[in-house]
Amino acid sequence: MANTLTRWEPFSDLAEIRGRLDQMFADLGPRGGHHAPAIDVMRSNGDLVVRADMPGIKADEVEIKVENDMLTIKGEHEEEKEEKDSHFVRRERRWGSFERSMSLPAGVDPKKITAKSHDGVLEVKVPLPKEAAGEAVTIKATED
Repeated sequence: MANTLTRWEPFSDLAEIRGRLDQMFADLGPRGGHHAPAIDVMRSNGDLVVRADMPGIKADEVEIKVENDMLTIKGEHEEEKEEKDSHFVRRERRWGSFERSMSLPAGVDPKKITAKSHDGVLEVKVPLPKEAAGEAVTIKATED
C-alpha cells in the first residue's frame, strides 16, 4: 500500500461549507428571489476556467463583470408564464435574480477574458498572468 500525503486546503473546506449553507437556506425559501448558481473552477492550459450552471437562462440575461480583481456573474431570469390552473406536486426550478462572485489572481487582464454559453452552462475563460520565474537568493547575515 502506497503512502500518500493529501494537502489540506482549509479555504476549499470553507467554500464547501458555505455552499452547503447557501443551498440549505435556499431550500428553505421560495424558488424565486435571489440565488447563486453552482460553479466549478479549474486551471486548464494557462487559463482559469469558471463553469456556472445556468439552465434555461439566455446569454443576454447574464452580465459578466470584472472590477478590482473580482469576477461577478449576475443577471435575472423571469418565469415565462404564471400557471394559475396548475397544481404543482413539487417545484424546484429557480427564477429571479442570481449572482456569484469570486476573486481573481492579481495581474489578470480583464480585456482578455472570454465567455460562452452552451447547453445551460456558462464558461468563462480567464487567461492567467505568467508567473515570475523563482530565483534563489542567498542572504548573508552580518554580525553587529
